[in-house]
Amino acid sequence: MSPNELDDLFTQTVSRLSEPDSLHGLFHEHNDGDPLPSAPALAEIVDLCRSILFPGFYRKSTLNSKTLPYHIGVSLDRLNHLLTQQVLAGLCFQNTEKVPVCQLAEKAQTITTEFIKRLPELRNILATDVEAAYNGDPAAESYSEIISCYPVIKAISSHRIAHELLLLGVPLIPRIISEMAHSETGIDIHPGAQIGHHFTIDHGTGVVIGATCIIGNNVKLYQGVTLGAKSFPLDNNGNPIKGIARHPILEDYVTVYSNASILGRITIGHHSTIGGNIWLTHDVPPHSRILQSKAVDASFNGGLGI
Repeated sequence: MSPNELDDLFTQTVSRLSEPDSLHGLFHEHNDGDPLPSAPALAEIVDLCRSILFPGFYRKSTLNSKTLPYHIGVSLDRLNHLLTQQVLAGLCFQNTEKVPVCQLAEKAQTITTEFIKRLPELRNILATDVEAAYNGDPAAESYSEIISCYPVIKAISSHRIAHELLLLGVPLIPRIISEMAHSETGIDIHPGAQIGHHFTIDHGTGVVIGATCIIGNNVKLYQGVTLGAKSFPLDNNGNPIKGIARHPILEDYVTVYSNASILGRITIGHHSTIGGNIWLTHDVPPHSRILQSKAVDASFNGGLGI
């Protein structure tokens, strides 16, 4: 292909890719000067939060009781700077009313300050998650092993960070954090899901927890569990209705074994056990055990079944 032919090809391709009809829903028009969300910055934010919540396990390996306050202070200062920038980026990304950036910057700093105030409570509830993971796995030898090795701690710490930011009204950023954790651990928890204390997931790979799930205290899931939606009501134009409660409620002390699918806005009563590979779309009363039917041992004789 000659240089002129290549130039013509580029011109035609640019023209086709710039056609408004081809961009419907796929183009975000950026305002000059507005910051954009940054995946590397958000990854550092999560890492900073983990290093503050679980000191000595992330980032600095030379911590001791004397240097701990200093390192937490330095990490908080860095977190304040980065998170304010990223919250502002999220606010700008969804700034359809063209609010001045200076006003959004003040709001971003207020949100970041409130998030930092909530870090002690986040540590308290994450401590219960570590305890639940340790008590729920006879192979675990220490809390240190749980924090260092178990994907559920990375997944639930990211979720609790993202959930707090969502509660504080931050757009987009919580979802990015949750999807980063999904890529890191194989566990997909929407930041909107409400999860109580002493929560754990054994193994973890393939777990999906939907946006409107409500999970009580002392709940344990195994790998491959889906807490999802059964169907989507449609409006008069045939489009899915957004924002309705469509995922399960799991009350306290519920255990769900591997590859079970619990779908729709149903309630699993407290102290219930859901067996593996179950497909469940109806309410379950408290203290229930939902198991598969026993396998049938069928034999054939002379081509005739029984």
